[in-house]
Amino acid sequence: MKFFDFIGTFFSADILLSLGTAIAVGLIFNRIVKKLGLPNVTGYLVAGVLIGPSVLQIIPADFIPKLTILVNVALGFIAFSIGGEFRLSKIKKIGKSVLIITFCQALFTTLVVDVGLLAFGFPVAVAISLGAIAAATAPAATLMVVRQYSAKGPVTSMLLPVVALDDAIGLMVFSVSVSIAKMSIATEAVSVFEMIFDPIAEIVLSLVIGAVIGVVLTFGLGFFSSRSNRLTSIICAVFIGTSIASVFGLSSLLLCMSIGAVMANFYGESEKMLDVTEHWTPVVLLLFFVISGAELDFAVLPTVGVLGVLYIVLRSAGKYFGARIGATAVKEEKNIRKYLGVALLPQAGVAIGMSQIVVEALPTEYGEKIRAVVLCATLVYELVGPLLTKFALTKAGEIVKKGTDTQASAGTELAGQTENISGISGN
Repeated sequence: MKFFDFIGTFFSADILLSLGTAIAVGLIFNRIVKKLGLPNVTGYLVAGVLIGPSVLQIIPADFIPKLTILVNVALGFIAFSIGGEFRLSKIKKIGKSVLIITFCQALFTTLVVDVGLLAFGFPVAVAISLGAIAAATAPAATLMVVRQYSAKGPVTSMLLPVVALDDAIGLMVFSVSVSIAKMSIATEAVSVFEMIFDPIAEIVLSLVIGAVIGVVLTFGLGFFSSRSNRLTSIICAVFIGTSIASVFGLSSLLLCMSIGAVMANFYGESEKMLDVTEHWTPVVLLLFFVISGAELDFAVLPTVGVLGVLYIVLRSAGKYFGARIGATAVKEEKNIRKYLGVALLPQAGVAIGMSQIVVEALPTEYGEKIRAVVLCATLVYELVGPLLTKFALTKAGEIVKKGTDTQASAGTELAGQTENISGISGN
């Protein structure tokens, strides 16, 4: 123990040394999990736990609050990337079936987790917050499995747009749920009007202000010819958007998502700029996940055992049956009804981001417990989720043998789609 104490004291002497070490350890664990066939985010979270206050203390507890700015910046770029995939042209192409299935599985999952946790006697604030977080998926993890095995078929074709839209819907549900959670523990009486109006006002203001910044950004990008200046403009917009959300108590996720959506729809070279942005953000996202892992307090884990198990079970049931109900409602084929929900289980970056916001929005006794549940569940989902996605697509007959013409064709078709979104959650 004295050796670990010495290591912690040495590396915690300077915050930059701690961050540099965090990046190095994150990269090392990235290579380790790749050898094991696991997603990058799993390695980053494990690295964070190792160097955090609970183990080596390379990132000591008193440094965590100082790193909030990095967390907020990472959340801003995660949301911006999601918004960048929200193009009207894509929405028109995918049709109403995808929209119905996406809404159905997201809302059904939230409802199942909410009702299930409340039925077991957990506080309203905890149940409502976890229910909203449960709707989020990990688009990068899902798409990486699709690309790795060159999956192609009806389930894959439905899966790709669903995961792209799922987090956008989840962010809106989350904004409403967190507002309700805060009101449920308010010391003063809250009127029904406030319970309804406040969440709606937060969503509308976040989207409108984000749209205004997005319009300014779109026009601003036209004044620059170099990619470096355009990238700087995007970074500036995300920084300003994140700051405004923080100052006025708005949703930074929705606000930055709105910036990305407006740019994607009104700037002709948006896909190129999103690609450039996602080549700049990996180090920010790496630090985000490592810091998230470092914040995991082992002392909280024994208190969330039953809650954590229930969250995983209820969310899994909600995703599976929600997707099945939606697919049945629009009369999709048997394989989509049977396997789509299984492929929607991975969960990572957006969910962790939501848990960070909950920590700031709710009292410590609620926020820390929710974050511990989400981080533990993320480790489980990132270990098991990609395997289940592979299993579902294999059972659906959409993963072909290596070396076939079908596989080569599928890989070419999916490569561009995966590249555009693979940086969102770093997995």
